[in-house]
Formats: sequence, structure tokens, C-alpha cells
Amino acid sequence: MPLSTILSENRQYWTGRSAGYSKVNRTELSTDQRKKWKSCLKKEITNHFPATPFEELRVLDVGTGPGFFAILLCEMGLSVTAVDLTPAMLEEARRNAGSLAGQIRFLEMNAEELDFSDDSFDVIVSRNLTWNLPHPEKAYAEWSRVLRPGGLLLNFDANWYSYLFDGEALSAYETDRINSAAEGIHDANIGENFDIMEGIARRIPLSRISRPGWDIDLLGRLGMRAEADESFWEKVWSREEKINFSSTPMFIIRAGI
Repeated sequence: MPLSTILSENRQYWTGRSAGYSKVNRTELSTDQRKKWKSCLKKEITNHFPATPFEELRVLDVGTGPGFFAILLCEMGLSVTAVDLTPAMLEEARRNAGSLAGQIRFLEMNAEELDFSDDSFDVIVSRNLTWNLPHPEKAYAEWSRVLRPGGLLLNFDANWYSYLFDGEALSAYETDRINSAAEGIHDANIGENFDIMEGIARRIPLSRISRPGWDIDLLGRLGMRAEADESFWEKVWSREEKINFSSTPMFIIRAGI
């Protein structure tokens, strides 16, 4: 099925950003971020499947980007399938995975229209994807469909680009820019055609919706039990991320059927 205009624009934008975004992931993989994220993922999955060996669990990483989650999950012994809309991102992911690339199934796929059978996965993970989708409700419905009964959905996201529609959020966002400059750290919100992404963000639904309340409500209507932890960012973000993104703290959504 042909991609919608926004999905096509998204793929073009993230194709242009694939090398830069991959560099961010490689930094995560080479610093304490790797240990922090790996520990959190392991804890979340173990808490949900206390008696199941990781080798028996099938995991889907939706919107894998340059492969950060897929690599960590593979290292933990899980059977990993990683999908992304952007071929350039998948190439970066394979490169970043190195010797693990052959153990991870990388596939080009639309998160809103997954090409998998019902009940295909025990765990679904995603990071910083849902906000970017033109039809996030379709994505959640698809993730619910391919998650087996008793499975676990972990979605990590934030209210990215809410400053485009909310005065208080804009003020907080501008303060982040000032603080980043004052601390002398790289401002992750400057450069790489962010004006293009802002143009896309103005036309996608979640930029103007307060989350994670929206997500919890939708997942409930899809028949899933869901909860959110809005302080999750404190566990995994680096000092630089906490300064850069203070106005948009990352939350985690845990859901199951």
C-alpha cells in the first residue's frame, strides 16, 4: 500500500538524519547509557516473565532506527525482530549491530501496518516513535494484534513538539535551549533540518495532545491493561539529555493483554 504523504515525508526526513541519529546511538552504546538502558529493559521483561528464559521470548522492536534497542535485546539473549520505515536507518542498524547483525531480523515495515500474524510476539518495545506517526491509534491497534495474550508492550516516548501548540511548553522549551548553551553542551534540538520536522509535527496528532493519558485511554479501549511512569527519564537519561529535554521528560508505558 502506498505511503501517506506524512509517512513519505517522515521517511525522507529520517533518511537525511540517519547518519547523525546513528552517531547518537553509537554514543549511547559506548557510554554508561548502554548499561542503564540494558538494566531497565532486563528488569521490565524479567518482572513480566519471571519464570521464562529470555531465549524463549520473541521480541519486536518497532521503529528500531539505528538499532539501539535491537542490539541490547539481542545481547540479552532474546529472539529479536526489528522494523523501521526507513531503509537508511536499517542500514545503520545493521552496521551498528556488527557481529550481532546476523542474529537480528531487520525488516522495512510501517509501524501502522505490520506484516505479521496475530499473536506473533511476546514482547514489543518502541522508543521515540509514537509521537511521529500520522495514525498512532492504528499503530497501537497493530501492536495489540501481534502481541500474544500475556505479552508485554513497552513504549518509551515524550510530549515532543508540544511547544508548537502550548505557550507554557514553548517557554519551557526555550529555557532548555538557554540552559544547554549556558552549560556548554551540544543542543540536540538545533541543526539537521529541524524546521522540516517542525513542519511535519504541526500536522501529526500527538504534537497537540497531552500524554501519556491519551495512550492509557486508547490502550484501555483496545482491551489492554496499561500504566505509565512519567519519572522514567530519571533512570536512563544522561546529564546532557536531562538539560536538553527537561521540558519533555520521557515516560514509559507498560501494557499487556
